[in-house]
Amino acid sequence: MTPDAVAPDQSTGLTRRQGIALWRQIQHTLEAEIADGRHKPGARLPTEAELSARFAVNRHTVRRAMEELQGRGLVRIEQGRGSFVAEDVVDYRLGPRTRFSENIRAQNREPAGRILRIAEVPAEAGLAEALGIRRGRAVVLVERLALADGRPVVIGTHHFPAARFPQLPELLAQNPSITAALAACGVPDYRRRVTRITARLPTPEEADLLQQSRSRPVLVTEAVNTDPAGAVVDVTQSRYAAGRVQLVVES
Repeated sequence: MTPDAVAPDQSTGLTRRQGIALWRQIQHTLEAEIADGRHKPGARLPTEAELSARFAVNRHTVRRAMEELQGRGLVRIEQGRGSFVAEDVVDYRLGPRTRFSENIRAQNREPAGRILRIAEVPAEAGLAEALGIRRGRAVVLVERLALADGRPVVIGTHHFPAARFPQLPELLAQNPSITAALAACGVPDYRRRVTRITARLPTPEEADLLQQSRSRPVLVTEAVNTDPAGAVVDVTQSRYAAGRVQLVVES
């Protein structure tokens, strides 16, 4: 070591008075920890206060390091929730035949899902028209949360004509797969007739279910699905976590 060299502080790992800004050293340290797997994708990082104590610096220095990591796409900062390691974005393909499990498995991820709510509701005018039934007729509403590798990516609200699918609630109570339930009801395949895509801020409940900030948008799709004969079997509204999903439209 030369006479002018300064050894790193053993407690913080930072080297002071060496010409490298402290925030830059903190950035490099956290970046290396993310790269070697100490902080997994989607994991919450220590708070500013915890990092300030660890590196013996003020919060402004930590904040500068985190902003740089966010700018490099390694970290996402959510107001009111904290900082998280950025996940790999799921390419979710929307085509004539879209199946969540197939989409997720094709990217070497593990799909999962759980039913949030099943209810029978009267069809309002717009929904009744889309389903091809009379206004006020019974509709089976199914709300489902879908996950990839344990991380929530989409909330789907499905609407089925109750007269055609009276056994659907019982089937879904046994198995949360909508594709399997429709097959058991005599619809072995179905296709999208149309999909509309918009974006908006999530409701508090949606943000909580998707484990994201209310200031981060969700991608919203409205789809109409038909059976091989062309009859409408389902009208679905899906809300995707925009930070984890990229919609890819296929012809």
